[in-house]
Amino acid sequence: MDNFKLCFLFSLFIVTHLVSVTIAETDFWYQYCYGTYTASGSFQRNVDDVLYSITKTNNGYGFFNQTAGEGLDKVNAVALCRADIDQSDCERCVDDATRKLQENCIYQKEAMGCYDYCQLVYSNSSLLYTTVMDKDDTKCFNNPNFTSNWTILKPSMVNLFYQLRTEASKGGILRKYAARSMSVIPDSSTISGLVQCTPDLSESQCNQCLVDAINLLQVCSFGRIGSRVYKRGCNARYELYRFFNETWFPTHPPSLQSPQSGFITETKGTYIKGQFIGILFTAGALIAISGFFIWHRHHFKLKHKDYKDHESDVTSSIYVDKSKFDGDNDDTFEMHHFHLSTIQDATNGFSLENKLGEGGFGPVYLGKLDDGREIAVKRLSKNSSQGLEEFKTEVRLIIKLQHKNLVKLLGCCIKGDERLLVYEYMVNTSLDSFLFDPAKAKELNWIKREKIICGVAKGLRYLHEDSRLKIIHRDLKTSNILLDDAMDPKISDFGTARIFGTNQIEAKTNIVVGTYGYMAPEYAMEGLFSTKSDVYSFGVLLLEIIHGRRNNGFYFQEHDETLLSYAWRTWKEGRGEDLIDKILIKNCPLNKTLRWIHIALLCVQEDPKDRPNMSSVVFMLEGQGSTLPEPSEPPLSFTKIVTFDEVPATDFRTLTISSSSQPLEA
Repeated sequence: MDNFKLCFLFSLFIVTHLVSVTIAETDFWYQYCYGTYTASGSFQRNVDDVLYSITKTNNGYGFFNQTAGEGLDKVNAVALCRADIDQSDCERCVDDATRKLQENCIYQKEAMGCYDYCQLVYSNSSLLYTTVMDKDDTKCFNNPNFTSNWTILKPSMVNLFYQLRTEASKGGILRKYAARSMSVIPDSSTISGLVQCTPDLSESQCNQCLVDAINLLQVCSFGRIGSRVYKRGCNARYELYRFFNETWFPTHPPSLQSPQSGFITETKGTYIKGQFIGILFTAGALIAISGFFIWHRHHFKLKHKDYKDHESDVTSSIYVDKSKFDGDNDDTFEMHHFHLSTIQDATNGFSLENKLGEGGFGPVYLGKLDDGREIAVKRLSKNSSQGLEEFKTEVRLIIKLQHKNLVKLLGCCIKGDERLLVYEYMVNTSLDSFLFDPAKAKELNWIKREKIICGVAKGLRYLHEDSRLKIIHRDLKTSNILLDDAMDPKISDFGTARIFGTNQIEAKTNIVVGTYGYMAPEYAMEGLFSTKSDVYSFGVLLLEIIHGRRNNGFYFQEHDETLLSYAWRTWKEGRGEDLIDKILIKNCPLNKTLRWIHIALLCVQEDPKDRPNMSSVVFMLEGQGSTLPEPSEPPLSFTKIVTFDEVPATDFRTLTISSSSQPLEA
């Protein structure tokens, strides 16, 4: 009896402590505001209406969904509570979030607020959680302290999140949530994780959202004792202590909710009102947990070994050993790791029939995974002297980037001499395969070309100004613009990209890597590159899309004139319509097309200081700003300084040009 009393008193202390932690952790972590609208009008009324009434739409499991208005004035709002808090705390949190967004995101078309207990989003988009905004609305928050046991904890964390992701994704239409604690051998540490999706997502959508969130969580939090990620549609968190409470929301009806496996470190149950009963319940749970941990520690090693040997989930997230990358000290990262055998099976052993093409760093193959997903596999050429460095750069960069106009890197494989990058497969391959093919070019009407131009511009703006890193692509060209099934553009191939510091304006290199016809003159001649060298490449790309012919191909056919000089001459002579592709001339808006030629000429000016930045380019493309500045004449062709073997127009290989000067290596 004495032992029971001691256990009861200890349980009472724990419950009191948990309650104090719960109250203290209702902090407002993050808000995101995007887009503006006028202070008066129906849209504002609809925003007020959905935020005022959303707390009345609780589905009973902490999910709120409200809509007001129609058409362009329609406003959607969604809120999601952590599934381990009771209904009253949940609704108070959502109510606080609505007030916070109304105070801090005045006249904003889209906004997101994240508390410890809940997150709330409103938007004028009809696909609230399945679209990606141009701005980055995903955030990671870290505990400032580090753990010395990370190498021991890391495999357990991978195992834990794999189980949580699978469990939450398979949740039903009322709740998609999983939380668990895991004892780590040999030092008996505890690592706890929690993941959750909005239940309006399908199983595959939830799984993908959590894959992205967990990847970011592991990338941004390396070595920390705790971290959390908030993302539209889902969230993920881990700590080195048990931070979640009982699942107070009622058990799902069998007809609505698919069964979920029991949590390892907590007992599920219906919320029982009354403080005394709650204490007794918690005391019993703590006793049960203690017994379970004894069993769990005994069986953990075997279970973890089984998971590591399990190859059916080819995209399980694992830590890529830094030693594989020649001892980099700064760029530890997380990736989905594909087994080599999985990629070989998917590509039929890298068969010729599966080959999509070949770039500067090696061939690209079409593959199909066991789950039916199609992938594109870039295989680093073993004969490439530069390829390994570009491989490292591409992996380091792309996993940190999230934008709808950037190609999605699904994972990588490092096995022996093999270096493989696995991308989402773009059904319509690259822009050049349409634009410069006389038959396929007819499919690129003005509406599609306009969408491609604006998408590339926004993707480049994100790289330069809106992402967590300032990135210079250095090889923007038609073959590096991929097209999905909706003909939406995605910038690809970051092998030559470079990261700039926050205040860095330009850099210098003695190894100029790029593609003839797209390189800015200061880069080709002096090795100087900056965001403005990417702007130059975009200007060339814009002229090619409007004209329908290559810049370098145009030069070889005409001999006396480049596409840039031809565009300049026709524009100065008032004959800009002569530059427009004959396929477009009858159906394109002439004034807009001529304006875009003007914008392209602003981008390809010789002095980088005269070129606009990408924010200004997007601003001008969208028709904002009635008067454009006068451009100066594009630079003369620098082809005479380039030594290379003449190649057919269908060869898109990357040229390496050595500068005569010896600047510092970037």
